[in-house]
Amino acid sequence: MEDLEQFRLEVRQWLEANCPESQRQPMPPEEQYWGGRRGKFASEDARLWFERMRDKGWVAPEWPTEYGGGGLSPQQGKILAEEMKALRCRKPIFGLGLWMLGPALLEYGNEEQKQRHLRAIVNGEARWCQGYSEPGSGSDLASLQCKAEDKGDHFLVNGSKIWTTKADQCDWIFCLVRTDPDAKKQEGISFLLIDMDDPGISTTPIELISGESEFCQTFFDNVKVPKENLVGELNQGWSVAKALLVHERKLMSEIGSDSPRQVLVPNAAAREYAEFVDGRLADPELRRRLAEYDMRMQAIGLTHFRTFEEKVAGQRSAAPLIMKYAGTEAEKQKSELLLAIMGSRGLGWEGKEFSEAEIDTVRNWAMSYAMTIAGGTSEIQLNVIAKNVLQLPQ
Repeated sequence: MEDLEQFRLEVRQWLEANCPESQRQPMPPEEQYWGGRRGKFASEDARLWFERMRDKGWVAPEWPTEYGGGGLSPQQGKILAEEMKALRCRKPIFGLGLWMLGPALLEYGNEEQKQRHLRAIVNGEARWCQGYSEPGSGSDLASLQCKAEDKGDHFLVNGSKIWTTKADQCDWIFCLVRTDPDAKKQEGISFLLIDMDDPGISTTPIELISGESEFCQTFFDNVKVPKENLVGELNQGWSVAKALLVHERKLMSEIGSDSPRQVLVPNAAAREYAEFVDGRLADPELRRRLAEYDMRMQAIGLTHFRTFEEKVAGQRSAAPLIMKYAGTEAEKQKSELLLAIMGSRGLGWEGKEFSEAEIDTVRNWAMSYAMTIAGGTSEIQLNVIAKNVLQLPQ
């Protein structure tokens, strides 16, 4: 315990000395740095902050040092996150490679793949997107039809993927493909790493109700992929996919905890928009919903802490399966509660008569519904929980 307290002190001192003041304030989406060949820093301070964190190994603090990580223990990683939050330090880089692919490669990748791709992720040299869902294979992911034919020294990939986030700005895609059409659904799938600059790949952005267009459909037309880009065993990609989904669901469960939008907070919004009588909310239904929201968030916070404790103890936890459902549903319910509190101010989509926070809150409400679909729909998550956690009969 004493060693951890000393570590906390050293982390705090380092952050205070190295994080520029401009990097200690809320970050709007347009200032996020995602790395890759097309990545741009919003300022010189952002570049400096990223380079300092990279050189310290704290871009991926718990990854092994031989791949550019910091080699920290889970307890030390938690302390670093807490101290960054306390000082309001911005994340130096964002990315699916960092959050999802990297952990999967550490578990399933061979040494050559780790050396090639992990350090490139940490250094901000490669930006990744995810090729899982297809137009006819969303929730039933194992029914995917994008195929990869064995051509000796390479695979030939044909088909399409959908909801590939920022695919038009990414350098690489990690992709599930069918390599054995005659095998059972999960048994004929492989996990490939594909360079987005390869001939035969094209992307089409998809406009969203939120006004953004971060998703794309990605097409593969006779794309040649070298055999060394196969992660894990041929036709055993479902195991890699499931491991990666654990990290994706953890990420999805934390949606809203570090939002770049200026979204309102329920209790503060109630004080600003709702009617009070004798010091309490006049609307009993709003009182009930606010109390329910506070209790739900307290329970989610405690469950996150339990998950961390299980991780430290080396125990496999079912909590990520539960938390993806609980976290995204809580974010959707929070957004609905905010609109109820705001009344007619919750109709603001654009225009000078609405504040930026009001507009962001409404648009975040629209996006909150998408979060209950991404990474596995809430309905599918309940089925997974019933089968794998509660062990209910089919």
